[in-house]
Amino acid sequence: MTQSAAALPMGLTPYLTVSAILLVLGVFGIFLNRKNIIVILMSVELILLAVNLNFVAFSAALHDLAGQVFAMFVLTVAAAEAAIGLAIVVVYFRNRGSIQVEDVNLMKG
Repeated sequence: MTQSAAALPMGLTPYLTVSAILLVLGVFGIFLNRKNIIVILMSVELILLAVNLNFVAFSAALHDLAGQVFAMFVLTVAAAEAAIGLAIVVVYFRNRGSIQVEDVNLMKG
């Protein structure tokens, strides 16, 4: 048994397939639903999870920890983005009474 077979017994294909599905769902969530800001934020999180899955899968396949370390940094940024994004949405909802994306244009000027 080779070392790469021990790290990823199924190979990279299942991981890359799941990652591609997550990426497509995230992109569709952003482009098909432009009305709800919460769905857009969740779609961005799906895209970041797809990227993290790629980092971890290639890191395990190549026996290099750099991808896993970078995935931890991406998770940290994603958590901060979710916290700050939701805080902005809550404050905006308290001021305007709606979180529809079309209403954000009222903030101009």
